[in-house]
Amino acid sequence: MPAGPRWIEPVDVPGSARLPAGGGVVQHAGAVANAVGLVAGYALDALLGDPRRGHPVAGFGRAAAALERRLYRPDRLAGAAFTALAVGAPVLVGAAAAFATRRRPVARATLVAAGTWAVLGGRSLRHEAKAMGRELRSGDVPAARHRLGNLCGRDPSTLDEPELARATVESVAENTSDAVVAPLVWGAVAGLPGLLGYRAANTLDAMVGHRNARYGRFGTPAARLDDLLNLVPARLTGLLTVALAPVGHGDREQAWRVWRRDRADHPSPNAGQCEAAMAGALGVRLGGRNVYFGRSEARPFLGDGPRPEARHLSRAARISGAVGLAALGLAAVYPLTVGRLTAAVARRTIGAGALIAIRSTPARSIAARLTRDRSGAAGAGAFGSGAVAAGRER
Repeated sequence: MPAGPRWIEPVDVPGSARLPAGGGVVQHAGAVANAVGLVAGYALDALLGDPRRGHPVAGFGRAAAALERRLYRPDRLAGAAFTALAVGAPVLVGAAAAFATRRRPVARATLVAAGTWAVLGGRSLRHEAKAMGRELRSGDVPAARHRLGNLCGRDPSTLDEPELARATVESVAENTSDAVVAPLVWGAVAGLPGLLGYRAANTLDAMVGHRNARYGRFGTPAARLDDLLNLVPARLTGLLTVALAPVGHGDREQAWRVWRRDRADHPSPNAGQCEAAMAGALGVRLGGRNVYFGRSEARPFLGDGPRPEARHLSRAARISGAVGLAALGLAAVYPLTVGRLTAAVARRTIGAGALIAIRSTPARSIAARLTRDRSGAAGAGAFGSGAVAAGRER
C-alpha cells in the first residue's frame, strides 16, 4: 500500500513550483517595461518639453476645478472627499491600464513613456530659469517680472533683480523635486498609477493647498497628501543636489554643511530640503520676505553668502538637470532590482500562505483516512485468517 506522504506530495510540490514561476516571468516583463517607459518618457520631455496645446495636466486641472465647484464647502471633510475623488480617478485609470497591459510589455512601456512625458516638467523648468537669467542680465526687469509667473505665484510687481533671482532659484530647487524627481520616484515604485496619482495630488496642492480664507480648511487634505508623497523625493533631491554641486561650479562640502544645518528651518517639511541644498551648492543666501497676492510670509534664511544674481540662474539650471538625470538612473534601476525583489518576496509570501491555508486541512484528512484504512485492513486480514482456519476445522 502506498505510504501517506506519496498521496500528498504530487499536490504540493508541482503546484507550489508552478505558481511563482509564471508570475515571475510576467513580473519581470512588467518591470522591464516600466523602466524602459520611464527612460523614454524622460527623453521625450528633454527633447520636446511640455505640449503647448492640449496638455493632459491642464485638462486634469479643468476637471478638478469643475469637481471643486460641485463639492466645495469650507471644511476638511469636503476637502477630503474632493481629494479622494480627484486623485483616486487617475490612479484607477492607471491601474486599469497597467492590468490590461500586464502581458503586453510593449504596450505597457508605451503607456508609461506617455505618462512620464505628461507629468515631467524638467525641460520647461530649466528653460524658464535660463530665460529669466537672460532678462536680468539685459536689465529688463519688467520682462523678468512678467516671466516670474511661469515659475511661482509671488507678486512680482515690486521685486528687484536680487529678489527675482532669489524667487527663481527657490522655484528651481523646489520644482526639481516636484516636477522631476518625485514623478520618477513614484513611477519607479508604482508604475503608471504612481505617475498619474502623484501628478494629480501635486496639481491639487497647487490649486487648493493655500493658506487663505477659501482654502484654509478645504485645501488641507490635498496639501497634507502632497507633503506625504514628497517626503522621500524631497530628501533624495537634497542629497543629489549636494552630491552634484560641482556640476554648477559649487562646493559639495559647503552644500552638505548648509543642507544639514538649514533644511529643517523652512516651514514646509519638504521645500527646505531642496532649497537649503541649492543655497549651499550655489554659495548664496535664500529666504526672506515673500509677497503673494494678498498676503506675505517671512521665511528663514537658508545658506550663507550674497543674495542670488542673474549669473546664478544658469548654474541652478545645470544642477537641476544633473539631479534629474541621476534620479532617472535610480528610477530605471529600481523596478529591475529592489522592486523586483520586493515583488518576488511578496508573491512567495502570499503564495505560501495561500497554499498552507488551502491544503493543510485536506492533507490532515488524507493522512487520517490513510491511517484508518491501514488499521482496518490489518483487522480485516486477521479476521479472514481466523475464518479460514475455522472453516478448515469444521
